[in-house]
Amino acid sequence: MQSRKNFDKNSLFRILLFIVALGVITYFYPDKADRDYKYSIGKPWSYPLLTAPFDMPILLDSASMAEKKDSIDRTFIPYFKIEEKAQKTVCDYVRGYYKISKFTGELKRVEDHLRHLYAVGIVENEVYAKIKSGELPKIKVLNNNQARLVDTKGMYSVKTAYAYLDSVMQGSASVRNLNLSSFMAPNMLYDQVNSSKYLEDMYRASLASPGIIQRGERIVDRGEIVTPQIALMLHSYQTLKKQHADSHVKVKAHYPIAGFALIIGTLLLFLYLFLSMHRTTIFYNNRKLTFVVALVTIFSISASTLFSTIHSSIYFIPISLVTILLTTFFDSRTAFFVSVVQVLICSLMVNFNLEFIFLHLVACVIAIDTLQELSKRSQLIRTAMFILLGYSVVYVAINIMMEGNLNSVNPRTFMYFGVNAIMLSFAYVLIFVLEKMFGFVSKVTLVELSDVNNPLLRELSEKCPGTFQHSLQLSNLVSEAAHEIGANTQLARAGALYHDIGKMENPAFFTENQMDVNPHEVLTPEQSAKIVVRHVADGLKRAEKAKLPMVIRDFISQHHGKNLAQYFYTTACNNNGGEPVDPEPYRYPGPNPQTKETAILMMADATEAASRSLKEYSEETIIALVDKIVDGQIAKGLLKEAPLSFRDVEKVKGVFISRLKTMYHARIAYPELIKKDK
Repeated sequence: MQSRKNFDKNSLFRILLFIVALGVITYFYPDKADRDYKYSIGKPWSYPLLTAPFDMPILLDSASMAEKKDSIDRTFIPYFKIEEKAQKTVCDYVRGYYKISKFTGELKRVEDHLRHLYAVGIVENEVYAKIKSGELPKIKVLNNNQARLVDTKGMYSVKTAYAYLDSVMQGSASVRNLNLSSFMAPNMLYDQVNSSKYLEDMYRASLASPGIIQRGERIVDRGEIVTPQIALMLHSYQTLKKQHADSHVKVKAHYPIAGFALIIGTLLLFLYLFLSMHRTTIFYNNRKLTFVVALVTIFSISASTLFSTIHSSIYFIPISLVTILLTTFFDSRTAFFVSVVQVLICSLMVNFNLEFIFLHLVACVIAIDTLQELSKRSQLIRTAMFILLGYSVVYVAINIMMEGNLNSVNPRTFMYFGVNAIMLSFAYVLIFVLEKMFGFVSKVTLVELSDVNNPLLRELSEKCPGTFQHSLQLSNLVSEAAHEIGANTQLARAGALYHDIGKMENPAFFTENQMDVNPHEVLTPEQSAKIVVRHVADGLKRAEKAKLPMVIRDFISQHHGKNLAQYFYTTACNNNGGEPVDPEPYRYPGPNPQTKETAILMMADATEAASRSLKEYSEETIIALVDKIVDGQIAKGLLKEAPLSFRDVEKVKGVFISRLKTMYHARIAYPELIKKDK
């Protein structure tokens, strides 16, 4: 029942993991309605066929609108209104002044001149300045909603009108005493309301739509030259797609997102099925599965953000980085399948779908083919260079195929490919970070751990020289056997080197480190077994302190499985008169081997140790020994949890026999020189 609950819980976690990934990727989907197309007049249209999603008027672009407005502004004649009160106010003031003065004879002349000035028109100082500069040769005067065109030549400002009056009155003292400059006011006033109204009418008439694009009508197709008229239609399409507020269109705008979610869901379902059927070690390991799904999700989000902000990012986004990481941590087949899913997801976010898919799939295949085992930084640089070359060749080929010439090849694109290659070169750092985050072990780390100058191995060689030599021999033995059955050679080698590090706590209690004294002679079998069995727990403590990866610790805990310390158990039984004793004090803690690599180590460890007790190293004795040891482990059920087939076991036996024959081959006896008798 508890197992069923765990199964249901883990299954629910895996399903929710993929559902969350679908939701997050869909949420960050870049809405193509808000995407700007990049095009130039006189150049071919590089995107797929574009049609109008609804009836839309053709709008002028900002440059055309600005040009037309500038033209209207230059030719527009402003509207003015006549302020009748201005003349009446001045004339009433003049009459009142002359009634109480002695210069009544000049009244009629002054009034005549004032009527002349106001008949010609007196304007404000700003308007007069424009008239004098030639900017305002005519104005329109509204009278009873009828506009008449008036020539501004000869019009006055308040200052020039007073100067004119003073001149024609020949400096009359009465005119000076009138102080008309304080009472004269313009009668031609700028009409802001009507000027703005008629200007806007002219704008609307000039900027009116030159036509309508009907729903479903073709705007432009791939390869078609973008003319000014097509550019106008494209501008209208992009503007209205962003600004259209009709609720029916808003509902339809969700259709592409729903379609995108459906496609992404299908791709993630394919990934789910692939992992569940062909990569169960990843699928049923929540940590590994989370890493794969998170990698696809985070990369999709990053791609969506880049594509929405930087148009050229389709060339320098390092999708093959996903391939490199998965090849490093898992295998090439997993890397290829996940990379295909990743490329297809990202291709839905760009306009150059076909070009994008070809470019990045080729890069991913190159990454897999050139990076079988990452053990040196130089391999990454080599892979990045091959990917750069692959990008460049495919890009040129696509342009030749689409255009029939090299004119459309943009040299800057090769620079983007270079940026892509540079980012791939830094995958080494990212691999290190992900190892620490998810507890993975890359081939690079395994190579570093296999270095015999590692502090832990150097300590082993100093404290337990016999155990160290035993570990070295095992590392060669298990790596060859692992290679024979397709297991992880580097992992098997590293695990063999560290499997007995617990013996450093009590080196003298293990045969390979003893000289002439055997401390077990003064101990009971149970005490001896306790010390020997404890080297597993001691090894795990040292491994934890040294922060060895978990896959290496598995070799320490599983290389004896749940087997018995057979020598001491048999001795105890013999001491008990041949009757069995409780086996538990003599049993290793286990677990039994869970992987091919740990199973090989268990077989090799027991075989190599037993081979040292053979009295004769012939082919027959070695074969008999290997069969006895391995078949005995199988009979005890120690290997039933390891994913080994009978064929794998036979291949491993063959390697052991071949290697042991080489290790213990009989040397040729050198003949003695026969001396002649003198």
